[in-house]
Amino acid sequence: MARPMATLHITDIEAAINHWRARAPWRDDPALAPPLDALAETYALMVYRQHDAIDDAALSPQAMAAWLDWYASTPDTPCIAICSTSQGDDWCKGCGRSFDEVQHWPAYSPAQKRAVWRRITLQGTAWRFNRYAERAQQNLAETASGA
Repeated sequence: MARPMATLHITDIEAAINHWRARAPWRDDPALAPPLDALAETYALMVYRQHDAIDDAALSPQAMAAWLDWYASTPDTPCIAICSTSQGDDWCKGCGRSFDEVQHWPAYSPAQKRAVWRRITLQGTAWRFNRYAERAQQNLAETASGA
């Protein structure tokens, strides 16, 4: 299987903007914080050109740094520690990644990882997105509270 393209979806740019809006709230000064300014410029160009994705190499260094800061705040892997690829499945029932994606995950760039995250989230068929995931979160909360 080919590696995912290194493109960033507009929803990731939006998420990074919201991340930075929370970190650099609005002040009386109308100027945006530099990371927000860089991301806003990227976002505006995407909207103007009617593109829903942008090659990660097309981002300015400032926009990429701001995006990577947001990316670092997200989970790295969709793994839920129930890997059916280890049992011979081509696609993991737990996280939704292909065998190749699971095997090569550490070598993927952040943009490639986000492309996989986007695909599996849109598909929504992996166990991480169903009732199993809800029960696992509930068990974690109960364990943390001592219940």
